[in-house]
Amino acid sequence: MELFSPVTELAGIGAQRAKQLEKLGVRTLYDLLAYFPRTYEDRTQFVCIRALEPGRPACFEAMVVSEPRTAHVRRGMDITRVQVADETGKLTLTFFNQSYLKDSLRYGESYHFYGVLSDSYANQMANPAFEPAERAGLVTGRILPIYALTAGISNKLLIKCVQHALAACADALPEILPEDVRRRYHLCPVRLAYETVHQPANRELLAEARRRLVFEEFFIFSAGLAVMRGQRSRAAAQPYVCAQMEAFYAALPFSLTGAQQSAIRDILRDLASGAVMNRLVQGDVGSGKTMVAAAAVYCAAKNGHQAAFMAPTEILAEQHAKTLSALLGPLGVEVVLLTGSLGAQAKREAKARLADGRAQLAVGTHALLTADVAFSDLGLVVADEQHRFGVAQRAQLAAKARTPHLLVMSATPIPRTLSLIAYGDLDVSVIAELPPGRQKIDTFLVGDSMRRRINAFIRRECAAGHQAYIVCPAVEDGETDTLKSAAVWAEALQRAVFPELRVGLLHGRMKGHEKEAALAAFARHETDILVATTVVEVGVDVPNATLMVIENAERFGLSQLHQLRGRVGRGSAKSYCVLFSDTKNADTRARLKALCATNDGFAIAEQDLALRGPGDFFGSRQHGLPAFKVANLQMDLATLQQAQQAAAEYIRCADDLDAPGLAPLKQRIEALFEQSDVALN
Repeated sequence: MELFSPVTELAGIGAQRAKQLEKLGVRTLYDLLAYFPRTYEDRTQFVCIRALEPGRPACFEAMVVSEPRTAHVRRGMDITRVQVADETGKLTLTFFNQSYLKDSLRYGESYHFYGVLSDSYANQMANPAFEPAERAGLVTGRILPIYALTAGISNKLLIKCVQHALAACADALPEILPEDVRRRYHLCPVRLAYETVHQPANRELLAEARRRLVFEEFFIFSAGLAVMRGQRSRAAAQPYVCAQMEAFYAALPFSLTGAQQSAIRDILRDLASGAVMNRLVQGDVGSGKTMVAAAAVYCAAKNGHQAAFMAPTEILAEQHAKTLSALLGPLGVEVVLLTGSLGAQAKREAKARLADGRAQLAVGTHALLTADVAFSDLGLVVADEQHRFGVAQRAQLAAKARTPHLLVMSATPIPRTLSLIAYGDLDVSVIAELPPGRQKIDTFLVGDSMRRRINAFIRRECAAGHQAYIVCPAVEDGETDTLKSAAVWAEALQRAVFPELRVGLLHGRMKGHEKEAALAAFARHETDILVATTVVEVGVDVPNATLMVIENAERFGLSQLHQLRGRVGRGSAKSYCVLFSDTKNADTRARLKALCATNDGFAIAEQDLALRGPGDFFGSRQHGLPAFKVANLQMDLATLQQAQQAAAEYIRCADDLDAPGLAPLKQRIEALFEQSDVALN
């Protein structure tokens, strides 16, 4: 069979089964081979019945010593019980709704079992896996792969499908890694890796197979980034004259921090180099990245070029437009705003001013990406909160110019391990210094039993002339009964809890002018409490707000909670953050307590990555990271560094991928970067 033949070519897989497998992303035989186990159960060690421990899975051999009996408990519930024994003791096995097993477990015969002894009922075990002792080896006595499943697909069925696929086309698996790379890093051949990861003989061989597949994933991604870096290094740009910044510095209402000045020097050096800039400015909440970007915009404008500044939300785009217009307008830089909710006439006017060059800076959301937005001479692209856009959208905006400089910014501190992947194609400047006067925020984790005391604290803060945010994870009722919903919670607070205070509401489903009005009212202190969803996560700056209360805090990642906390502590008054959560999950409570222990965003990011893993670090909005099937950035850092080194030595430009034997590697790279619309030639 061909490697990319449909799964229906395997015996036993018809149209219905193929449709079920498709829900797992499995359409071809290769998809089956590349559908790796999510974990393993070691069923190689056997114990006697007396040695079984409650709550701990184990294998044991025993003889059936009673006839299986099935009792009908109620409609839809049958219970089958049977006694088994070895020389050390007896055990009662219970099976739910499996009455057919009375014909599978025969009195006087021996079986291998795998299950968990009950910690509630003595000498009982529910629903163990089993097989005849003389034919054992399928579900016991082996390291069993455990796959992610879907309705209609059992683990046993998936194991069988993968075995058939291996037998049919394992020989056709392409060797992605060059032979000298495999030899230098002691990596096993591709067929052995796939066979072992699905059918491991022992832990040692499984570790070797996994390391090979991890290296391969990292090598493919790193080779793609190497091609992108090669394209960037060959791309020429007209050098900017960067010695005209005095007017910009004089216009600033405050002195820049040393870290801001260092980042600006990095940017100006890039702009003056004659090569295209691709730089990330990474800094914690409130570190002043916008002013760094403003310096780049001013430099581009003074050199006769336009700039585009893309923000992830309309609220943030509007705030950036106001801030940059106030700063750069008097310096001769005209700023226009482009968002989806802008009126038709305003959009036409803004687009016209960009097209004929009257406006030097466009600030907007994804509206900047639409085909009808044209620039007279786009020289600089700035993407704020870059992890929400990803490679594809950065490239889409950059395509509106011939060789635009690219500056991306993130207020989400990224752990060093993750930045090797997320920002592998960018140069990085870190702003690890906060402006003078930023307050340390005291953070507390409380349960609902503290509700009355926290409400009293909110009243005291408001009575002292300050303001508070209350953030909820949902907009409307309906997701679950336990979630606080912003709209309903705001109404309840105003009516029954804080009738003497002014409660405002802000959420993502409000119209643009409604959001702006709600924020403006809060900024002017026309409301005391702003109940909001995470639309206030970034960019909202109200120095008078001193208290951030977050409902259902367990629903958020640490980095997102840190972003929300950063909305307070922007003035001179002492500020606080209160995390409401009644979760009993020990790992979740440890995660939330980690936030209470530090205000260092980079330390929090490392903790968040360690606790949640890279797949969940950015949340559902992340589009820039690849979906690694085997690799784990926390566990596999050493392998990542080796693969990056090997890829950098082997692949420097797209032409290298045309070398003999590298066609499979080129195909895998192109497939990986296909979602980003990035050409690798």
